[in-house]
Amino acid sequence: MIAMLTWTAIIVIIKTKTLEQSMANLVVRNLDQRIVDALKQRAARHGRSAEAEHRALLEELLLQPKARSFAEVLAAMPNVGEDEDFERLEDAAGNDHVFG
Repeated sequence: MIAMLTWTAIIVIIKTKTLEQSMANLVVRNLDQRIVDALKQRAARHGRSAEAEHRALLEELLLQPKARSFAEVLAAMPNVGEDEDFERLEDAAGNDHVFG
């Protein structure tokens, strides 16, 4: 029998209230050491602490909307049919009907 290892990440959010705004502390446990090392290297490249880099990454990924091109927006739209599926039909009295 093959033993399977499961990694779990425990995230603890501790909220504190300051005079300006409500702030929270985030504790992430059981991270792969490669992630920690990559975070520290990225922080060093940007001249800040690992904690500051972590905050910047979370803000960038979660709060700042990513600009998308018009082509990307169109590509993300689901395929809902052919143009003929949406052709307007008229009945004998000349009334338009959206759906046949």
